[in-house]
Amino acid sequence: MNTDNEEQLKYKKLCELTKGDFKAFLYDCDGTLTDNMQAHKDSYVKVAANAGINIDPEIIDEFAGLPIPEVVEKINERYNSSFNPAEFEELKSNLFYDEFIDKTEPIHFVVNHLKAQAEKFKIAVVSGGSRRVVQKILEVLGIASLVDVLVCSGETLRGKPFPDPFLYAAEKLDVEPRYCIVFEDAAAGVQGAEAAGMKSIRIDKIN
Repeated sequence: MNTDNEEQLKYKKLCELTKGDFKAFLYDCDGTLTDNMQAHKDSYVKVAANAGINIDPEIIDEFAGLPIPEVVEKINERYNSSFNPAEFEELKSNLFYDEFIDKTEPIHFVVNHLKAQAEKFKIAVVSGGSRRVVQKILEVLGIASLVDVLVCSGETLRGKPFPDPFLYAAEKLDVEPRYCIVFEDAAAGVQGAEAAGMKSIRIDKIN
């Protein structure tokens, strides 16, 4: 577990990395603002197990950052299963919402960074999760009121690693992509940000 001093050092480094002529800050949610990836893996595993399919939770890490329906398609390919992606997403989201969401813990240095930047810049959260779940997570973290734009799974034609959700967020914020910076913890999100013409930071690489 990170000490307070480590969190402060990471916060300072993140602030240094985000100096520039940026006008908008776009944050991923799971694994970036919140330390809840294990809970997400547990919910995937439980939904699959309820249907008689035992999956290795590491597959969720392998495809981190993709929208839930696309992860389900990867599960179907790997395990020769036939889950309906939309139905699986609903079951998984409901399970996570009911059993895990109130236990959401912040990644403090990133949440503190968002809070500080919200005083000066436009803020978006761009997530591959469902809107109901992401909105509740932001409320649990106490930052929902600071977010100007929320873009979630299914709200653009294509999700991460494509640029669509980032470009949509920039459009709704009325900020050109080159003035946006993205905070992510997964390769798919970084690929999408770069394809959108935005700079990005892997928060899990800050130490």
